[in-house]
Amino acid sequence: MIRTILNLVIFTSLFALAAGCGSPKTSENSSTKTTPGLDYGDNSSLSGNITIEGSSTVEPISNRAKEKFNGSFPNVNISVSGQGTGNGFKALGAKECDVSDASRPIKQKELEVCKSTGINFYEIPVAYDGLTIVVNKENDFVDELTVEQLKQIFREDTAAKTWKDVNDAWPDKQISIYAPGIASGTHDYFVEVIGKKDGKGLRADEQTMLSEDDKALVTGVKGDKFAIGFFGFSYYDANKDELKAVSIVNPISTKSVAPSMASIESGEYAPFSRPLFIYVNAESYQRAEVKEFVDYYLQNIVEIVKDASYVPLPADIYESAKARIMKDLPGSHYLDAEGNKREGSVTEVYTEANLPK
Repeated sequence: MIRTILNLVIFTSLFALAAGCGSPKTSENSSTKTTPGLDYGDNSSLSGNITIEGSSTVEPISNRAKEKFNGSFPNVNISVSGQGTGNGFKALGAKECDVSDASRPIKQKELEVCKSTGINFYEIPVAYDGLTIVVNKENDFVDELTVEQLKQIFREDTAAKTWKDVNDAWPDKQISIYAPGIASGTHDYFVEVIGKKDGKGLRADEQTMLSEDDKALVTGVKGDKFAIGFFGFSYYDANKDELKAVSIVNPISTKSVAPSMASIESGEYAPFSRPLFIYVNAESYQRAEVKEFVDYYLQNIVEIVKDASYVPLPADIYESAKARIMKDLPGSHYLDAEGNKREGSVTEVYTEANLPK
């Protein structure tokens, strides 16, 4: 009798343990909870489609998130495309994507489009990036550049024809420019640094090739001894054996600083360190597969970002992002009530007080 009771107790305990370890079923408005670094097994019951559009700079991060997520949720089909930040916001406003990758904050005119189509979104900073200026590996004369020299090379009103125009000691050889296209957030950010104050844009002459495809820019600089270009640090890091990164003279410290994970995180690599974002359609987040993916993205964000060769943000920024979603607080922190852009570091701008009331 005692043995029978004991066996019953053991059976009951094992049953309860097995039930506790099982994955709960997902529904339209609920999903399994995820924990950083945990192997979630084969959650084949979750299915659906997720569309991610936007920044080619953020694309490697979202692709890494997709790969890791699909390792646990293999039946969720995730499409990631990097056609530029501007195109991502267009897709978001047109209800053509669930997540918009962005290498800059949303602009007022893009926000107005979202409002007109009834789109609310959660603005989520995901990483630091360092916009990296590169030259051909065989270039033996450019090791560092000042912001003023970058203006000479890249601005529409100066547009140096040869390297000698920038520095008399450099070769009298034509400069070839490889730069992100106008739909790219990287393009916008670079122009803010070199031309915003004077209302000047990036050159677009016969010596310049513009493309939203960072891989095409990498290829262009690789194949031209006298080329120069720029894109996110991750693309340089993946091709550092075939490209040469140029150190930038910090305008405040006047020190020449090379782009690296450490100098980007510390802010020494100025003025080209910047935060990157994803914008999540709040209506899409109500779908189980999108909710699970975004929750997984945030729960595992540090590992995802490092794997993609970017720099994680402070932990409290990620916690704040989770809180915005949990409290259902959509909107942009980077635009005030009049539509003016807020300036400052991500820790200064990304506060609940800066969300629209």
